[in-house]
Amino acid sequence: MERKPMIDYEKFAKSLKHLEMQFENFERLDDRDNLTELDKEAVAESVIQRFETCYDTLWKHLKRHLVKELGLPDVANSPKPVFRSAAENGLLRNGLERWLRYADARTATSHDYSGEKAKDCLVLMEAFVDDAIDLYQTLTGTSWE
Repeated sequence: MERKPMIDYEKFAKSLKHLEMQFENFERLDDRDNLTELDKEAVAESVIQRFETCYDTLWKHLKRHLVKELGLPDVANSPKPVFRSAAENGLLRNGLERWLRYADARTATSHDYSGEKAKDCLVLMEAFVDDAIDLYQTLTGTSWE
């Protein structure tokens, strides 16, 4: 019996690790008196950029998993339908609604880095990182390091 090709999750893991590390940096900003407001803003913007990269990598790997590992035909090539398919197949432990909020945050940040949209996105980061780690473990069958 021929074995299905394994999916390389390295890009997903790398983008998630970078987001996780920069978000931890962001959470410690108030403890760092040597940073200017501009420095703090740059860290926040970096978190958002890393979220965008991680989110984009994540949903594309998820789509690949749905097609190659679960054998689903005709999976749409956009995030929300991919998340819906993943939810229908039991891959999203914390439910579809959270992932749809992440999708909306990603769309909002791609058009505007204004204060409110950035703050809204940053509020979601802890949950997103946790959910992304959970999804990584579900897809790969390995523990997060």
